[in-house]
Amino acid sequence: MSYSVGDALAPFVIDSVSPDAMRDWSVFLADPNPIHLDVEVVKAKGLGDKRINQGPINVAYMMNMLLAAVPGSSIEAMDSRFLDNVYEGDHLTASGTITGVDGNRLTCEFKLDVAGRGTVNSGTATLII
Repeated sequence: MSYSVGDALAPFVIDSVSPDAMRDWSVFLADPNPIHLDVEVVKAKGLGDKRINQGPINVAYMMNMLLAAVPGSSIEAMDSRFLDNVYEGDHLTASGTITGVDGNRLTCEFKLDVAGRGTVNSGTATLII
């Protein structure tokens, strides 16, 4: 398959961020922060009224988009910037665009959007194909 600058990457959609998954990931990530587990703690901290998804999970959604959009590729480098929280129940779309092609390397810009709120994470990556 050939890739060109400006090509859109196929989006990766999460229909609804699951609080059950947050609980499971808290164990996997060794991250017992109660903002991922207890709505009352989120409220007490003035961070809203829904549990907050772990940052590494949000990054994983974008990694999944990159790898699914360019089958057989691997991520050589990646950086991202957290812009806002992702909450339980949010509908997410990870998407991206190819910004450079150099031999077997693709550079991409990507983002993670929450329906109705906009971009909550963005970054760049280099993929090897």
